[in-house]
Amino acid sequence: MVEQAPRAASRRSRTRLLLQGLLSLVLVVAITYYLRRKIDPAQTWAAITAMTWPELTTLGLLAIWNLGTYAFVWMSVTPGLGFWRAMVMTQATTAVANTVPGGSAIGIGMTYTMLGSWGYSRSRTTTAVLVSGVWNSFIKLGMPVLALALVALQGRATGGRVIAALLGIAGLAAAVVVFALLLRSEEQARRFGLLAGRVATRLLGWVRRPPVAGWELATVKFRARTIGLVEHRWVPITVTSLVSHLSLYVVLLVALRDVGVSDAEVGWAEVLAIFAFARLATAIPLTPGGVGFVEGVLVTGLVGAGGDPDEVAAAVVVYRALTWALPILVGIGCYLWWRRRSWTTRLPGAPRGRHGEATVTASPHRRIRG
Repeated sequence: MVEQAPRAASRRSRTRLLLQGLLSLVLVVAITYYLRRKIDPAQTWAAITAMTWPELTTLGLLAIWNLGTYAFVWMSVTPGLGFWRAMVMTQATTAVANTVPGGSAIGIGMTYTMLGSWGYSRSRTTTAVLVSGVWNSFIKLGMPVLALALVALQGRATGGRVIAALLGIAGLAAAVVVFALLLRSEEQARRFGLLAGRVATRLLGWVRRPPVAGWELATVKFRARTIGLVEHRWVPITVTSLVSHLSLYVVLLVALRDVGVSDAEVGWAEVLAIFAFARLATAIPLTPGGVGFVEGVLVTGLVGAGGDPDEVAAAVVVYRALTWALPILVGIGCYLWWRRRSWTTRLPGAPRGRHGEATVTASPHRRIRG
């Protein structure tokens, strides 16, 4: 029976990945068919090929900068992690998340492996993963609110946009309150862990999965480590997270202007609002990297705001090529480089072994004591 349990879990995991893959395919086909009725591919391609070399060069430089901002975020939540190691890790994990159903979970596992190969303990990696995820969620919730406020200041507010802004404010406020209560005291963190564990156990019971245990211990430990990290580094964490999100927006905005969608057609604040809601929609990983889904949200929103369908489609194709396809190619190279690279230097921020000796790594898969 002990041997059969892992096999059953493995079969459920494969079945879940298969279902996610099929859902992704159906969603992409449906969105492509819907957009095909509104867009002329020949005109879209003509808008792309009409871009000048200075425009393409500018977009290329912005895309490279955008890739670098991922590393800045992880450098802020992982003290001692250098830029190039952060780049290798973020690009490799992004490549997986953008291509494989359930890739986000696999990417987190790769994060543990890669940081572990450089001397970081699992607990420190857990803190970095959770803090970066919390800040990412805060910004995803806050950006639509900010964007809609800017749209309203320009006199383009509608009833639907106001309602969306209010919902966004409510969601952001709820997330901030939960996070604040979690950090308020050790007892509060323990209670939150118990409550979350009961809810998770009940939900898992509906699908005949075993109950969870020990969540109150995990939340107490998370609180202790998070306070130490956030207390001293909340400013760089916030700034780098904002810069990372806004860099994506700038790539989209410049792509729109380069293919001919003027500010008179779709203002920069409206582009920010549509971009923000597209980012918020990717919080539910329906497809790897939001492929198909993000394109549908962006094209529908931008065309609805007044953009020419063919030019909007051209801009979205360029944007996704630079922010979805390019990270895949770079990430594959980074992963292969990490696999072949021998790491021999302990990072300054990595934990130390017993009696203060350094933990160093001879390869990505074997650790030795120095």
